[in-house]
Amino acid sequence: MPRIRIVCKDSQAVAKILDKNPKTANAILKNLPIEGTAIKWGEEYYFCTDIEIDEENAQTEMEVGDIAYWPEGKAICIFLGPTPVSKDRKPLAISPVNLFARLEGDIKIEEGSKIRIEAME
Repeated sequence: MPRIRIVCKDSQAVAKILDKNPKTANAILKNLPIEGTAIKWGEEYYFCTDIEIDEENAQTEMEVGDIAYWPEGKAICIFLGPTPVSKDRKPLAISPVNLFARLEGDIKIEEGSKIRIEAME
């Protein structure tokens, strides 16, 4: 599967596209590069986009490092730890999201910073 690069200030990481939600993954890949301003919600960082994708095998239970599209908010979500609705240390989305990628390394994201998702060459 292809890989994408997530960039925030001086920090960046590679993420592997997953095959769980091919319509979501293809829509994201087709629209690269995508960027927005990071909003922090617990240890989840998300940013709004103009992309509209319907729910596809949507879920709320996530793993640290998961990257998903949130249909309700038209946003890309990067889960780096628990959220305010988590029951334990695992991230939990507020409403169903379409998982499309997983980080292969660590990235530091700061609220209010620009996040950019770009294709790997």
